[in-house]
Amino acid sequence: MMNDTAYADRITEKGIRPSVQRVAIYKFVCEHKIHPTVDTVYTALSPKYPTLSRTTVYNTLHLFSEQNLVQTIKIEDDELRYDADMTPHLHFKCVKCGKVIDIFDTETISSFNEKCLTIVPKEYGVFRIQTNIWGLCPDCNNQAK
Repeated sequence: MMNDTAYADRITEKGIRPSVQRVAIYKFVCEHKIHPTVDTVYTALSPKYPTLSRTTVYNTLHLFSEQNLVQTIKIEDDELRYDADMTPHLHFKCVKCGKVIDIFDTETISSFNEKCLTIVPKEYGVFRIQTNIWGLCPDCNNQAK
């Protein structure tokens, strides 16, 4: 965990003014590896920041995404989730409990991403590759047996 100043410095490095609310939103996304939605962030922070609105959370996360401070994850049809880990990784969503976890295997993911780039026609510009996997987490998988 970093202190608020370190979070503010990361925000500033991306050319964003680090207001108290922006720092709180970024800190929450960094420290809660649950891949939160706008509503999750708002619900968690609004008691401490009574002037915070859902619109502020949405606009802030959108700005962070545009500046590559967080990434958006579209793993459900009706909502976006946010992830502050910008290293290449996959996302696994349990279709029973809804938990989303990160899957890291640097060598395999790098190889997969390189393969993806070879199959995309050269006249296309690729900015991001995101892969999601759906299934059952160990807890839900054991319950199903």
